[in-house]
Amino acid sequence: MKNLVIVFLLCTFAMSSFSQEKRDFLQKEATEIGIAQTLVKDFADLGFPTYQSRDFWNSIPNEMKAQYIQEGEEYLDYDWPTVKASDYIEIIRSGDRRQGAYGAPRAALMASVMAELVEGKGRFIDQIVNGVWYYSEQTWWGWSAHLPAPKGLPDIKNPSIDLGVGEIANILSWTWFLFKDEFDKIHPLISTRLKDEIMYKAVIPYYERDDFWWMGLDGSRNVNNWNPWTNHNMLTTILIMEDDWDKKVAGVNKVVRSLDQFINIYPADGGCDEGPSYWGRAGASMYQCLDLLKRATNDSFDVYDNQLVQNMGSYIYKAYINYPYFINFADADATTGGRPQIIYSYGKDIGDPVMQKFGAFLAQKQDWGTKAPGGKVDEQMMQLMHLNEIENATAEDALISDFWLPELQAAGARDKAGSIDGFFFAAKGGHNAESHNHNDLGTCVMYFNGKPCLIDIGRETYTAKTFSSRRYEIWTMQSGYHNLPQINGVDQKEGRNYVAKNSTFNADAKKAVFSTEISGAYPESANVKKWVRSYQLDRSEKFTIHDNYELSKVLEDPTTINFITYCKVTEVSPGVLQLKGDGFALNLKYNKKIVSPKIEFNEVTDNGLKRYWPHGITRIILEVKNPELKGKNEVVITEIK
Repeated sequence: MKNLVIVFLLCTFAMSSFSQEKRDFLQKEATEIGIAQTLVKDFADLGFPTYQSRDFWNSIPNEMKAQYIQEGEEYLDYDWPTVKASDYIEIIRSGDRRQGAYGAPRAALMASVMAELVEGKGRFIDQIVNGVWYYSEQTWWGWSAHLPAPKGLPDIKNPSIDLGVGEIANILSWTWFLFKDEFDKIHPLISTRLKDEIMYKAVIPYYERDDFWWMGLDGSRNVNNWNPWTNHNMLTTILIMEDDWDKKVAGVNKVVRSLDQFINIYPADGGCDEGPSYWGRAGASMYQCLDLLKRATNDSFDVYDNQLVQNMGSYIYKAYINYPYFINFADADATTGGRPQIIYSYGKDIGDPVMQKFGAFLAQKQDWGTKAPGGKVDEQMMQLMHLNEIENATAEDALISDFWLPELQAAGARDKAGSIDGFFFAAKGGHNAESHNHNDLGTCVMYFNGKPCLIDIGRETYTAKTFSSRRYEIWTMQSGYHNLPQINGVDQKEGRNYVAKNSTFNADAKKAVFSTEISGAYPESANVKKWVRSYQLDRSEKFTIHDNYELSKVLEDPTTINFITYCKVTEVSPGVLQLKGDGFALNLKYNKKIVSPKIEFNEVTDNGLKRYWPHGITRIILEVKNPELKGKNEVVITEIK
């Protein structure tokens, strides 16, 4: 479809620069320690368990082993499919990414590998071989949404690396490492063919090309979570598969150079503009890279004392509300389990007890020690290696009093540290070209007793439209469906030039106040000269939203102040709306002389959004009755006791 311009990049609205500093501290560390002198020559010396490490696999709790084996048995008769040409082409026909076409065989291979590791009797080897052969026969290991031009079908003459290629290369490299000897007992061509395919489809393109946008090496654009996510997979693959020492050293150094491009533009406060769920593939994947580099250099590569590395880690608990809710600005998920082992280990390595205990807390919430972990082979292995340590560690919920990230321009506070009781709010400034951007400058979320009240809807299931020139036709991306004003009938506009100004945050024992000037987020047609949005939490008392604005013109289209809520909304009297949520009830008071309310229920039909808001969402529209060039408005929310 000619009008469907796919700007494929999954995290395509890349992280625009926060820092102009050319830090390059990973390269400096690599130079200082001498990668060529400290790098371990044999991946087997890194200390990970192998297939032959039967004591390790036998030590896994029986309940978990039974789950692994049962899942593997479900794939004993799996008929390995073909990713059809029509599966790839569907992205340009309808926008459907057909993720299931790629996900099913990956799940089959992973289940077979893990089942064989824990059982160790050879029952699953044939299916592992079938999986290896299946991927060896494939043209490309990536996802249709990420195909380079011309879109639609992979070109065997133009091997490229996306998230999918990186993930599969990692999984197949581990499979080769763990089962090469078993493959050779069956037929010598299995492991040989697999290695050739990994090198051709992933390693050699990584060596030879600097123009993959996510690398950040050609200077064409900024990078986002694709960078550490894919670099971790490629670092793993190079360490396992590369036999040529000089190429291995050069490959590791290239990973380090590329990772520096991610770090160089990261805000010094450690804030992730992609949100907490994407932090799982941004800051968390960066930690995986740092951890692997340290292991691969006999602990020589160590940058955990760097303040930015520490700030990147602590972001995850600063953005936490109450399990499983996290602040979900941009495309982030409203609920996420986090990554307990990574959060625990990251906190331990940077000496942050809050983060370390939070990781142990998340592990408890996710049935640590009884439920088989998820992730790729190496990620599951890391969780299993830390099983006893985390199970016996001190666990503590991370309910901090408040936080302020001045570069990201995000802040939050709760009524009382260590408690979910009462109000929690978070708000943001920034600009409208952030990674996974929504037009949402000045928006907030507000929870009560740890449950959602004023919300960020999030994003619908990804399609080609999500990452195209038509992104902002999607309702959840528009400022009108955030907790924001629509000025003279005009919404915010996307782009780096649309910015918030003068964002400030102050907090003490009695109150917390965030304020930002958002007139710059609107186009000229809004005719707005000033719009200061402020949020004030008077701890254990009330939450206030205040607007102070000045217009250059008052137009026929109305100015409205919008709020999105997951609560049931009823008008109890002029000037008072009741918000009834999960176990709480609040009064939203407004000035009936200034604004009039409209309550608009929106059914949620998208399966992605139904995970968080299955009962639909409500938009409260407060229309300014007699707008003037200058005005103020205040909304006060209190608990009904």
